[in-house]
Amino acid sequence: MGRSTSTREPLSRQLGLLGGFWVLGVWQGACVPQDTETHRQAPKAAAPRPRAAPPPSAVDARRAAASSDPLLTEPFQDDFERPQLGGDWHATSAAWRMENGALCVERARNHPLWLKRRLPVNARVEFEAVSHSAAGDIKAEVWGNGFGNASAVSYSDASSYLAIFGGWNNQFHVLARLDEHAKTRKEVRVEPSSTDLRTARVKQGETYRFKIERSDGKAVSWWVNDVLIHTYADEKPLMGAGHEHFGFNDWDARLCFDNLRITPLP
Repeated sequence: MGRSTSTREPLSRQLGLLGGFWVLGVWQGACVPQDTETHRQAPKAAAPRPRAAPPPSAVDARRAAASSDPLLTEPFQDDFERPQLGGDWHATSAAWRMENGALCVERARNHPLWLKRRLPVNARVEFEAVSHSAAGDIKAEVWGNGFGNASAVSYSDASSYLAIFGGWNNQFHVLARLDEHAKTRKEVRVEPSSTDLRTARVKQGETYRFKIERSDGKAVSWWVNDVLIHTYADEKPLMGAGHEHFGFNDWDARLCFDNLRITPLP
C-alpha cells in the first residue's frame, strides 16, 4: 500500500509568502475609508442639473394648435389654383402637392392632409375627386382630430369617419368610424359589371362629386354624384375636441381633388 508524500517549502520561501500577505493586508486597510468625523462630514458631489425638456415635435405642436383652429361659421371654399398648399392646410406626409390647379397625392399611406379649420357639429362637405389608378381608392375623413395619421399599415387608429370609394383595390365602398376595418363599418361590395354607381367600380380618370353631411348631430350621410352610398347612424357621434376637422387621404392610388366647399349647417 503506497504512502503519500509531500515536499516541504524552504523556510525562506515561507517567510516571503507571509511577508507578502502582511503587505497586502496593510494596503487593503489603507484603501478602506476610516469611520472618522472628518470622513462623515465630507462634502457631497453637487447633484446634476436636470436636462431641459426637448422641444415639442411638429406633431405635438400641431396637436396643441388644432383645438384652436378657427371654427367655421361661414362657407369655406378652396379651388387649389396656386403652386403651394398654403397655410390653411396641415400635411402629415410630403406626398401632397399642387398640380395643374388641383390637389394631388400618391402613396400617402394613410397620412392625411388636414384643413386648419374646425367643423361645427353639423356641416356639409363637398368636393370633386378623380383616381388616376385602376385601384380606385378615393378617401376622405370628416370630424377627425386635424393632426393624426396611421401609426401602422392598418388604419385602425383613425379619429374620424372615413369615406372610401373603391377601397381595397376597387372592391368596396365603405363608410367607417375610427377604424376602416371595423366590423361596424357600412360597406357595399363592388360588382365589376354593375352600371349602378352604388355598386360600380371607380372608373380610372373619371371625376366624381362627393358630398358628406351631418345635419342632426348624429347620422353621417355620403353621396357620390347625388347617389346615396351610405348613412352611418352613430349612437356616440364624433364631435367636440379631437373630432372637428376635415381631411383628404390616400393609400397608394394617384388621386386629385378639387373645388372643396364646406357649409356649416344649423
